[in-house]
Amino acid sequence: MAKIAFILLCHKDPEAIIQQAERLTTAGDYISIHFDARARPEHFAKIRDALAGNPNVAFAHKRIKCGWGEWSLVQATLYAVEAAEQQFPRATHFYMLSGDCQPIKTADYIHRYLDDNDCDFIESFDYFESNWIKTGWTEERLIYRHVFNERTQKRLFYWSFELQRRLGLKRRIPADIQVQIGSQWWCLRRRTIEKILEFTRQRRDVMRFFRTTWIPDETFFQTAVRHLIPETEIRARTLTFLMFTDYGMPLTFYNDHYDLLTSQDYLFARKVSPEALELKERLGALFAAKGVSFQISSEGPGLFKFLTGRGRIGRRFASRFWETESTLGRDRELLIIVCKKWHVAKRLLEAVHDVTGLPSIAYLFDEESTPLPDLGGIQATLGKRTRHRRALMRMLFDYYDTDRLVICLDPSSIDLLHDFFGDRSGTRLLEVQCAFPDHYLIGHAKRIGLAGAHTPQETLERLLPTIRQDIVSESDQIRDAGFENHYRMKQGDDVADHVTRLCGFLHIDEEQAREIAETPHLFDD
Repeated sequence: MAKIAFILLCHKDPEAIIQQAERLTTAGDYISIHFDARARPEHFAKIRDALAGNPNVAFAHKRIKCGWGEWSLVQATLYAVEAAEQQFPRATHFYMLSGDCQPIKTADYIHRYLDDNDCDFIESFDYFESNWIKTGWTEERLIYRHVFNERTQKRLFYWSFELQRRLGLKRRIPADIQVQIGSQWWCLRRRTIEKILEFTRQRRDVMRFFRTTWIPDETFFQTAVRHLIPETEIRARTLTFLMFTDYGMPLTFYNDHYDLLTSQDYLFARKVSPEALELKERLGALFAAKGVSFQISSEGPGLFKFLTGRGRIGRRFASRFWETESTLGRDRELLIIVCKKWHVAKRLLEAVHDVTGLPSIAYLFDEESTPLPDLGGIQATLGKRTRHRRALMRMLFDYYDTDRLVICLDPSSIDLLHDFFGDRSGTRLLEVQCAFPDHYLIGHAKRIGLAGAHTPQETLERLLPTIRQDIVSESDQIRDAGFENHYRMKQGDDVADHVTRLCGFLHIDEEQAREIAETPHLFDD
């Protein structure tokens, strides 16, 4: 009978990881865990202590810091695979999972399925001819060297790329390698894993090449399997059910998706919402059950395509089934900086990012030119961002793989503030109150079209009280709303006062808050 070594890459939610490991090993299977070195040490200690007595649990020999799009994700996988291959000699299959994956069949069904199909399950399509990449870079991922993280070091990432492009610093793909691409959620037989590990030791040239490609977790294992295993022994599909919205982001499943999930021709599903506790409980009971039969309908992708099609041609009369939950996520925290002087807020935002490392986005609902990742078009215009505000924010949390995100809003965006504070996520507000001398207000009037280069001074003087009152009124509206976790940082206050506000707003220590508060020229015009 098949015995599975699950390969789990995770970085948060230790209680859920412990529960997942205990559930998956109750049927005699194994699990090898790599817990991101960026995560809190106490979380990793909690996982190790809870699972210390379970002989079917192993941990990667080395923990490293992982980043989206980096080789580190592949390296972390290899560390976990090596640990599983060495410690679990009876494992017949190695199945890649994340902390968001849940079984959607019984353990008996999963074992029988693998016994009946002696092959490797991995999406692996020709990189250049398959059209697997719908938008964005193709050959640029491979022929240039990528050493910076696109999400956390965006400027350096694109500066490095542009420099290489201008200097013509392209490189060749190893001659005997045909690059493949596909989902990173694979299930491979033991002999395939052994060949891959030997391949990593023998082919240093290939390892050097992939180490500086972009998003190698979609290409390395896919390419290695096709290079090492006969085509007749490969099924170019994943056994993990996942779908993407029409904005190109992973679909999240909630409590009311149980019947949909269990009827699919897959063994696991991703991504299950951390808040879908009822769904997780039902799927956990199902995994341990005996004698369950399944009516496989596989309507998920077809239903998905139908519903997105109705939306695109203007005939969507009800919420799409993946939109039944509109919350940002109970465990997520949205940190909002509100300031009328955008340049002040941007300086503060940059300082927050530099000191804390938190993903940060300036005035995404106010400036169409705000740099945003490609989220399938939802980010394309201010109108779309505002209409789909919660969907956009959920995607940004997912894109940056974070539970904490900092944004800037203009004080006039009171409706957005009400909406975000009405969400079940944690929302915190830092209102930065600045001084507004006459010369600034005159410039503001010109920027928003109330005045021009030749507006008489007399007219400007009549405008100034009205503009100043508008700014005061916006601040009053925010104060009158009674938002919880509302902090105020005022120009002219002592640095010590700013430190106190920043500590409360960001939940950081005093030393970090002081470094932010002492940002040079923070309030300068």
